[in-house]
Amino acid sequence: MSDAAFKTTRDRALDVVRGYTYHDSVAVREALDSLNAGGWTEVYAVLSGLLRSTISVMELTGKRWELDSLVRHIDEVAAAAPPHYEFAVAEATRAWARGDQSALRALSDRDLRGAVHMTAVFAVVLGLALWGRPGLLDVLEEFLATVTTPVTDRTSG
Repeated sequence: MSDAAFKTTRDRALDVVRGYTYHDSVAVREALDSLNAGGWTEVYAVLSGLLRSTISVMELTGKRWELDSLVRHIDEVAAAAPPHYEFAVAEATRAWARGDQSALRALSDRDLRGAVHMTAVFAVVLGLALWGRPGLLDVLEEFLATVTTPVTDRTSG
């Protein structure tokens, strides 16, 4: 039995992000192999949380990116997507970079698997533009530590 059978959807979501971070299409595919419909939904929820967190950090810090750098990251990262999603994901992310969020919503609304890939690519592209690869990998580890640490009751004591 493979290790993939014992991975949580949170682990799989972070594995797909790592796969995209390294432009590794095999790792992306393996992270999502054998997910059922509920698993795809859970992976999407984790990725959406990671993306929201990344956007929040970007907004709070005022960090920005150069558009040409962002587009370069889009092309590199989206190349690891399954071929039938690569173009749609890259174009939706480019549209967002130009200020048009409708393409992101359109892909998300019609195809959950496409939304998973798009959200992962989008989070990676923003993370690479903001922190670079080492920084993004550190953020992923911190995100994992945060979401796996049990919440304690801070009101008692």
